Amino acid sequence: MGFATSSYRLAGAGAIAVASTAVLLWFGNGLDPLWPCMWFAMLPVLWFALRSPWWAAALVSALSMLLGGLNMLQYLHYALGAPVVVWLSIYMTIAVIFAGAVLLFRALVLRGAVWSALVALPAAWVSLEFARNFMTPHGTAGSLAYTQLRFLPFLQLASITGPWGMSFLLLFVQSAIVIGIHLWSKEQQLGSKERQRAIRVVSTGVMVTVVVLVFGAIRLAAPQGKTIRVGLISSDERGNLVPSEPGAPTERLFHDYAAAIEGLASQGAQAIVLPEKLGVVLNADTSPMDAVLQATADKTGTAIIAGVVRVASPLKYNEARVYAPHVQVASYDKQHMLPPFESDLEPGTSLTMMSRQHMILGVAICKDMDFGRPARSYGEAGAGVLLVPGWDFVIDNAWHGHIAVMRGVENGFSIVRSAKKGLLTVSDWRGRIVAEARSDSAPFATLLADVPAEHHKTLYLLLGDWFAWLAVGLLAFTLLRLFWRS
Repeated sequence: MGFATSSYRLAGAGAIAVASTAVLLWFGNGLDPLWPCMWFAMLPVLWFALRSPWWAAALVSALSMLLGGLNMLQYLHYALGAPVVVWLSIYMTIAVIFAGAVLLFRALVLRGAVWSALVALPAAWVSLEFARNFMTPHGTAGSLAYTQLRFLPFLQLASITGPWGMSFLLLFVQSAIVIGIHLWSKEQQLGSKERQRAIRVVSTGVMVTVVVLVFGAIRLAAPQGKTIRVGLISSDERGNLVPSEPGAPTERLFHDYAAAIEGLASQGAQAIVLPEKLGVVLNADTSPMDAVLQATADKTGTAIIAGVVRVASPLKYNEARVYAPHVQVASYDKQHMLPPFESDLEPGTSLTMMSRQHMILGVAICKDMDFGRPARSYGEAGAGVLLVPGWDFVIDNAWHGHIAVMRGVENGFSIVRSAKKGLLTVSDWRGRIVAEARSDSAPFATLLADVPAEHHKTLYLLLGDWFAWLAVGLLAFTLLRLFWRS
């Protein structure tokens, strides 16, 4: 009877932990995340892990992560067309690794190595994100750090550590809280020293968070500096979405965009960004596009960045063409492709930059912003603004569109991103959304904004992924610590 009762209690506590964490992950780590949820999401699972057998802790941890990830099933399956097995393989892998990290946390706490346990889970998770950055074609997409883009004081940590420090601190604080509660509850059995240890562990988590937020507040209060007026244009009209072969439809589209460009230029826009893949141009004959947009640039005195598919048989490129007034056309080739849609395109390897009134502007394309480079390379070159043509999938307009914001905070420049089936977004070097509009808000949606254009140096720009490597080292240390304790 007693065994059955304890089994029911274990199952009931496990179900509550799974439901709580899964719900918090659903709302806190999806396409439109509610950032406060992620500061509490792991608490139920971690607390359960310290009060249950190892196999129950592993099962509850894996189920929580798997069920919480169901919010991305619709996006991967229905928006991107990926088979359900793709979602399952991604989140099963994450669930298993998360369960292993929770077991490492549990084992260290129960063996008394609480300070090692404090960093075990965050170190394991950041190591996973860092490895995924190299091993998958999606770079940093999916990092927990992106759930915090609207929490601006915390976002400033990316200027020091990149996304890795943000993910680490989210789990570090929750580990500290659970360890503190566990030690406090054990005080009667283990002595008053456990209460002191509990206070020290929780205080450490709180103090680190406070220091980070104070730094963020100071950075947000910094003066804005010189600005540049930018314009963004995009059209989601049926005939304007899919890139057309050279001919009348392409020329008509360029003329329509040229008319919208003139309207923004008359309001003072110094650089105007159009989406990627507006049309197809042949390497030997780019005249339909170049003639129209170069003439518009010369007439208005405005720099224009427009995306095309350039065919240079047998190769094809996803290219951004840059039209500066009375200057030869420049181009930038996208470096990171979206499989399988762009598997036939050749990646580029170089940067493209220009100067407007002594301010340095760089050019990148859509998925390039999911990765540390080329954004970091532009930061090293002193860019103050990055101009980014894009193309999203409607459902991911905020999630994928705002990933680019992180690159600006990391590398000290503003982002101007114009996407089809997405958002027209202007953000500054601190991650503030200066202006934003939907690409389907008008037949030719436009946006005009003044954005900071001075480059700001950051520690992340100087040291790169130092914190990710630190997390890898901490993970190795905690594993050795577990071995020693065993």
